[in-house]
Amino acid sequence: MKNRVNLIIIALFLAIPVVSFGQKVYKFGHINKQDIIQILPDRDSAIVKLQKYQKDLENQLDIMNVEYNTKLQKYLDDQKGPTPMDPLIKQSREKDLTTMQQNIQQFQETAQQGMQQKQTELMQPILEKIQKAISEVGKEGGFTYIFDLATQSVAYYSSDSQDVTDLVKQKLNITKSAGSTKTGGTKK
Repeated sequence: MKNRVNLIIIALFLAIPVVSFGQKVYKFGHINKQDIIQILPDRDSAIVKLQKYQKDLENQLDIMNVEYNTKLQKYLDDQKGPTPMDPLIKQSREKDLTTMQQNIQQFQETAQQGMQQKQTELMQPILEKIQKAISEVGKEGGFTYIFDLATQSVAYYSSDSQDVTDLVKQKLNITKSAGSTKTGGTKK
C-alpha cells in the first residue's frame, strides 16, 4: 500500500511539469498612439486640409457678417434720415435683418459640426493605418495584449511590459522621432 501511495505521489510530481509546459505564456506590450500620430507624415497632410476647410468656412462667415453689417448700417442711417421710414419698409427690413442674423447663427453651428466631421474623415484612415500596424506587430511578436497608454485605459503596467512603439514605427516606415525632422515614406 505504501508503494502505491509513493507511486501516486511520484506520478503527480512528474505530471506537474507537463501541465506547466502546456500553459500559455502571456506577452504584454504597450504603446502610446498619440506619439505615433504626432510624427506620422499623413497627419501633417490632414492638418493642412483641415485648416484649409476651416479657412473656407471662416471666409464664408466673414462674407455673411459683412453683408449683415452693411444692411444694418443702412437701416440705422435711414432711421436717422430727415423723413421717417415707412412702417411697412421698416418692418420688412427688420425681418430681413433678423433672418440674416439667424442664418449666420445657423451657419456657425453647422460649420462647427462640419469641422468635427471633416476631422473624423481625415483622421480615420490614419487611425486605421496605425491600428493595422499595431495588429501586425502584435501577431508577429506573439503579444497577447498591447495597451494604448494614450487612452489611459491601463492603471498599471510593469517593467516587463514591452514598449512596441518602435516596432509600430518600423511597420509604418517612420524614421522620425518626436522633435526630429527626418521622416521616411510610408508603406502602401
